[in-house]
Amino acid sequence: MTTVLYTHPICLEHDAGPHHPERPERLEAVLAALASDEFAALERLEAPRASQAQLARVHDQSYIEDIFAAVPARGHVQIDPDTAMSPSSGEAALRAAGAAIAAVDRVLNDEAARAFCAVRPPGHHAEPARAMGFCLFNNVAVAAAQARAVHGLDRVAAVDFDVHHGNGTQTMFESDAGLFYASTHQSPNYPGTGDPSERGVAGNIVNAVMSPGDGSPEFRAAMTGTVLPALRDFGPELVLISAGFDAHMADPLAQLNLTADDFAWATAALVDVAEACCAGRVVSVLEGGYDLAALAECAAAHVRALMGS
Repeated sequence: MTTVLYTHPICLEHDAGPHHPERPERLEAVLAALASDEFAALERLEAPRASQAQLARVHDQSYIEDIFAAVPARGHVQIDPDTAMSPSSGEAALRAAGAAIAAVDRVLNDEAARAFCAVRPPGHHAEPARAMGFCLFNNVAVAAAQARAVHGLDRVAAVDFDVHHGNGTQTMFESDAGLFYASTHQSPNYPGTGDPSERGVAGNIVNAVMSPGDGSPEFRAAMTGTVLPALRDFGPELVLISAGFDAHMADPLAQLNLTADDFAWATAALVDVAEACCAGRVVSVLEGGYDLAALAECAAAHVRALMGS
């Protein structure tokens, strides 16, 4: 079966304002990298809109309504000190969440082996009733809710290798033993959550902390020693990936020293666990990554590993 790429042009129109690191050029760089001949086998599909009912599985209805009411007719509106919206942001957020939902449907209906959602705005910082960290809706959590509500899955896992801890995803998963969240992230760093002592209701939260300056040896040790064994023990029926590439050594927003090879290795390792546990079913969603050249290289390495090449 093929690997599917979901994206939508409106995701390029979400604009957080001048000089903001979460800029449209990020997605342009990813899509340009995936346009080369080696990715010709990707099935490319347009992301549909998520419905408000689908968002409301993980977000408060009043919060959803407030976000759409705040979308400006022109210019920008600041949601929090880091998170802003432009006139296209509401539609882009719907398509980003919709991509994750459609990817889950495609993979769980055995119409694709794996999927990558090249979308923005990102999602893993968004909490049930709070936008933060460039994120409006939590795309991975919405995807997990789709897998359970529509496809009847009992055990869904999300693994997050963005350099920033996915506080929103952890908040949405920690009280449900059928959801698993594991994160490798730099500490200290934004948003200040993700201590290893945060374990969830059934050990279903796993935080592997890295220190500024850490690189490939520490990352691979965190994955092989902590994240991957816990993921195997959980026995997921679907593996979701919050694919942030801002732990790369060139990224301006953190101080880790990973390379594209590290992300390719981690992706292949997660695919191996998925092959053992859930017929290889993996859905990945783009999160951070703010150096354009590094982001393009890492996204290509990630998708190459998803495709098994």
